[in-house]
Amino acid sequence: MAHMQSLSADSSHGSVRGYVCGFVLSVALTTAAFWLVMRGAFPAQTAMIALSVLAFVQIVVHLAFFLHVDMAAGQRWNVMALAYTALAALFLIGGTVWVMHNVSMNMMSR
Repeated sequence: MAHMQSLSADSSHGSVRGYVCGFVLSVALTTAAFWLVMRGAFPAQTAMIALSVLAFVQIVVHLAFFLHVDMAAGQRWNVMALAYTALAALFLIGGTVWVMHNVSMNMMSR
C-alpha cells in the first residue's frame, strides 16, 4: 500500500486555477474557430490553415491542463504512448488518403 501512495504523491493532479484556466482557453479557442468559420473572414485555404492551428493549440491545452501530460520524467511513458498513437493515426489517415487518391486516379484514366 505504501508503494501506491508514493506513486500518487508524485503525480500532480492540477488545481482549480489550472482547470479554470484550461476551460477559459478551450472556450476561447472554440469561439475563435466558430467566429472564423461564421464570419468568412479569410479565404478558404487560409481559414483551413487557421482552423488547423487552432485545433492543434486546443489539443495542447487539453493535454496540459486536463490530462496533465508534460515532459517530466514520470510522464515519459505517457508521452511515448501519445507520440506512438499520433504516429499510428498519421500513418492510417495518410495511407487511406493515398490509397483513395490512387484509386481515384486509376478510375479516371479508363
